[in-house]
Amino acid sequence: MTVLRPVRADDLEQIYRISLVTGDAGSDATGLHRDGKLIGHIYSAPYVLLSPETAFVAEDSEGVAGYIVGVFDTNAFEQRLERDWWPALRRAYSDPQGDPESWDADQKRISAIHHPSSAPAALVEAFPAHIHMNLLPRLQGQGMGTKLLDRWLKNAREAGVEAVHLGANANNYGALRFWGSRGFSRLGPPLVDASDRTVWFGQRL
Repeated sequence: MTVLRPVRADDLEQIYRISLVTGDAGSDATGLHRDGKLIGHIYSAPYVLLSPETAFVAEDSEGVAGYIVGVFDTNAFEQRLERDWWPALRRAYSDPQGDPESWDADQKRISAIHHPSSAPAALVEAFPAHIHMNLLPRLQGQGMGTKLLDRWLKNAREAGVEAVHLGANANNYGALRFWGSRGFSRLGPPLVDASDRTVWFGQRL
């Protein structure tokens, strides 16, 4: 039986693992990284630690196997990351030097810690909240993603959130189908520029 519940601090290691094994466009990124926590440092752990009230997990008999994290105010959260999250990581990881074309996966993630990307300003203005969600294969296809999403959106509506966005890897075809079937619309100019890497979605609540 799978239980949905708010995140706890002791879920963090399992969330780091989920981030890694789903981190290659939905597939396992373990073989790409020497440091298995880099993806989680960027996409999941800061939400668990800095905004636990907007993070939920799906837990089965083997442990946490899925999560949804996000924030209601993207701009405010990015400012908090600069203040409370990135500085310690930047001290722990040296900013990669040289030609980015020659960097390995670890170096690319470390560069993102030193130079984090932001969602397009027009997108955030129109859809100020954002989410990230990942599930291990053993939970996929069972409706757990929908249940996690519904839980998060209910929480957001109760807080007065009017719109939410997310970015999906353009090569993660399962995710693209999922978001398109759950009330999210693909977004394009003028809110976002065309991209070969990221497909942006938005939903008004």
